[in-house]
Amino acid sequence: MPRKYIILLAVTLGVIVLDQWTKYLVVRELTTQMEGKESLGERLASMYSEPPPKGFTGMHYQPRRHIEISESFFRIRYLENPGAAWGMFRSMPPEARVPLFHVAIIGALILITFSFRKLTGTDPEEKWALWGLPLVLGGALGNYIDRVARAFVIDFLEVHWFDKATFPSFNVADAAICIGVGMLIIDSFVRKEKPAQAPTQA
Repeated sequence: MPRKYIILLAVTLGVIVLDQWTKYLVVRELTTQMEGKESLGERLASMYSEPPPKGFTGMHYQPRRHIEISESFFRIRYLENPGAAWGMFRSMPPEARVPLFHVAIIGALILITFSFRKLTGTDPEEKWALWGLPLVLGGALGNYIDRVARAFVIDFLEVHWFDKATFPSFNVADAAICIGVGMLIIDSFVRKEKPAQAPTQA
């Protein structure tokens, strides 16, 4: 298998596993959802096989505590986001929002696959795209798993400034997407199409 596809699989799967594992820990430790469930199978079933009933509003999993990492700047708190990144489209009716997310993930998969196949995997100038595309793909699939399983995404990383200004809550998948997009922006400056050289005349 070519090196570039090993990187694609390793980074994509790594992001998905880390994202879902941290969300599992957050649900287990910060909500009441897994209380009384002794086995791992029961806990996973409570997290992945109990979507909110149709028309449900409010919190599906009930928070019971949060963790203050820095009282003035950072905390870990369970939140549910039925919308896209930073809560976009959360007020849109589910009948329109869910198909929109399906179309978006299919479009992202096609675009990432097309862009990744064009990489040689051997050019040092491709390193930003070589690692950035799998990060975006892993993050997109991590959040998509949430939407398929329970119709909302679990967020838990909350950055704030003395609670006066708060950055939208996010998760590992969101962080991977942002880092990946940043690397792709760098790639757009570092790696440019080289102009075709005019044939030399004898």
